[in-house]
Amino acid sequence: MAKIGFIGLGNMGGPMAGNLVKAGHAVAGFDLMAANAEAAGKLGVAIAASGADAVRDADVVVTMLPAGKHVLGVWGEVLAAAKPGTLFIDSSTIDVDSARKAHEMATAAGKRAVDAPVSGGVGGAQGATLTFMCGGEDAAFAAAKPILEAMGKKIVHCGAAGAGQAAKICNNMLLGISMIGTCEAFVLAEKLGLSHQALFDVASTSSGQCWSLTSYCPVPGPVPASPANRDYVPGFAAALMLKDLKLSQDAAASAGAATPLGAHAAALYAAFEAAGHGGTDFSGIIEHLRQKAGA
Repeated sequence: MAKIGFIGLGNMGGPMAGNLVKAGHAVAGFDLMAANAEAAGKLGVAIAASGADAVRDADVVVTMLPAGKHVLGVWGEVLAAAKPGTLFIDSSTIDVDSARKAHEMATAAGKRAVDAPVSGGVGGAQGATLTFMCGGEDAAFAAAKPILEAMGKKIVHCGAAGAGQAAKICNNMLLGISMIGTCEAFVLAEKLGLSHQALFDVASTSSGQCWSLTSYCPVPGPVPASPANRDYVPGFAAALMLKDLKLSQDAAASAGAATPLGAHAAALYAAFEAAGHGGTDFSGIIEHLRQKAGA
């Protein structure tokens, strides 16, 4: 079993670190928030006094942080404290340029790196059912895979440095767009006097079928496990969806790609957050669309 340093023990990182402990790994964790560290400690994570202390004896270091600037800042602090050859895995969702810069920093410091953002939300982190989208050299990915398998059920090597972040950004742009489309269909159905269940029964087995409908239905009833049945408690918060949509638009501008629906989805989620709903599940945007329709 490996010695693992884990930096970033929040809603996602804490359960992920706990699952590494369950798999038999020795995990030393660090988080700036005392409450996060305390919760992870209850899962068997040994809490370190600093990020450098968490990585000093580690074979593998995992980071789960809010944005690219945080990843680069933390890696800049702890790479020198880690042993030569230590594998660094970043599971944050950040911009592609920062992910590639992190790889460069690791290589310059004599370390290996994989960018491995996740899909699956807090439930996936708790249940060890996350999907990891990975970028990095073949040998680094091969070393990371058994570690990631303790935290997820699907591990995909998407390509070279930054490819994992690219896949995450594209996937979540598609998710944001499809959720808005699904919500619009239900809002229209309501105006036309069609029941939620009737639309679900038709669309879920027809050409309108998508994950936003069949697994995360934005209205109560048809999919009992969806946040719509819990007053849109996340799940995946709208603020996080907006973050990912902004990353997609930054990437589109940088790459010269036309993503008009992605841009419109970002604008709608920005308005939803500005109205005070950033902590609401992203499927709760159906309420915003109802208000726009005068419902």
